[in-house]
Amino acid sequence: MSNLNAVWQAKKFYITTPIYYVNAKPHIGHAYTTVAADILSRYYKSMRRDVFFLTGTDEHGAKIAEAAEAAGRDPQNFCDTIAGCFQKTWKNLGIDYSRFIRTTDEDHKIAVAIFLNKLKEKDFLYEKDYTGLYCVACEKFLTEKELVGGKCPDHKRLPEAITEQNWFFKLTDFLDEIKNKIETDEILIAPEGAKREVLGLFGQGLEDFSISRQKVKWGIPVPWDKTQTIYVWVEALLNYWTAGQEKEKAKFWPPDLHLIGKDILKFHAIFWPAMLLAYGAELPNKIFVHGYFTIDNQKMSKTLGNVIDPNNLVKKYGADATRYLLMAQFPFGQDGDISEEKLEAIYNADLANGLGNLVARVAKFRVKNQELRIKNQGLEKYDNLMKDLQFYEVLKMILDKVKNCNNLIEQRKPWEIKEEEKQRKSLRDVVSEILAIAKMLKPFMPETANKILYIFKTGKSEILFPRVSSLRGATPKGATKQSH
Repeated sequence: MSNLNAVWQAKKFYITTPIYYVNAKPHIGHAYTTVAADILSRYYKSMRRDVFFLTGTDEHGAKIAEAAEAAGRDPQNFCDTIAGCFQKTWKNLGIDYSRFIRTTDEDHKIAVAIFLNKLKEKDFLYEKDYTGLYCVACEKFLTEKELVGGKCPDHKRLPEAITEQNWFFKLTDFLDEIKNKIETDEILIAPEGAKREVLGLFGQGLEDFSISRQKVKWGIPVPWDKTQTIYVWVEALLNYWTAGQEKEKAKFWPPDLHLIGKDILKFHAIFWPAMLLAYGAELPNKIFVHGYFTIDNQKMSKTLGNVIDPNNLVKKYGADATRYLLMAQFPFGQDGDISEEKLEAIYNADLANGLGNLVARVAKFRVKNQELRIKNQGLEKYDNLMKDLQFYEVLKMILDKVKNCNNLIEQRKPWEIKEEEKQRKSLRDVVSEILAIAKMLKPFMPETANKILYIFKTGKSEILFPRVSSLRGATPKGATKQSH
């Protein structure tokens, strides 16, 4: 695991999310990945690492052209609007990225052309006719085995039979080398189940893949063949390369961590390293694959009307609480189910009646942090969990600390102590623990952490998390039920 240790010990840290397809506005799945990346980015900044955090939008391909036409819009204008929605959403969620890249950016078009020209010069690209079943919604060819009832398993639509002349990449030249690098963790894929899934693909007849499309006009032209555009998945992967080629950003290459969903695992774990090996570039250190959301045990879809807009969550709970709720649902890397009811229940239990209530209980005794030191107990465990992307476990650990603080208050009963100085003295270690909690929470809930520090610095209290309820007859939003 020396490669993994090197990732955490390096002074620089280059972290990426996938770039999100702009055929629709951002949903909770996009927010989940991006908030996770922002949490890690903030954590490594707090460890004095030089962090480059890349996110952005994927804006080419037939699916975008279709969506723009359906909306009666020019493709670029359509992309500008949706990309703006993503940027606004990330601002609302407090996402502090280093660059928001768009595949319609001019420097990306130039970087893609340079990269592919080099692959052609090195004889890793060749031209041939290809016939296949193409799903426009997926932007990819499907095999007969992948179809369910003759239809795309994801989009439930019939693929089109297409024959065209494409440019192909010699993937098969690199398969043995990539497999070895994955087996030895030189390319570290986590969780372990994702690594097993990728290794299983090598026995399924992986072939050279097409890097161009003849019939898709909305895309980056192949530099040496203007009759074709570059396959959207190929140039989308190259967004990481584009951003890493900026003069002041070159020091960050290679990426330390790609955060992705499992639907794009093959592209990131096999196709992408092969392209980099062909070019002669260093490979990413780690790929972490997170799970999928279901909503009330159903797949999220516009048809079912169960797509959750993260902006609506921010309106209801606030940015920090929304960030917390996304990470507190289930372990990062596993699939899980969420619902509006679960979100609300966790908010009220963990935040309004948990952390918020604890801070309110203690703050009124006016123990100021000038008298205290932040406890370092548990920080080593915290650091290890953060480095392993175990966000759910970190939040469980923090909740245990909140419960322990409440237990100490119940034992000491400061409200029964008449002398103010003795009251404060009885709570000093509790406040120290609350300040440690704030420190641990800062990557997850930066504004809340700062508010807690301010409360105990100034003695001025405020309600951190007003209770929220959509249930008839329950406590209205803004009301709080607080203990002694």
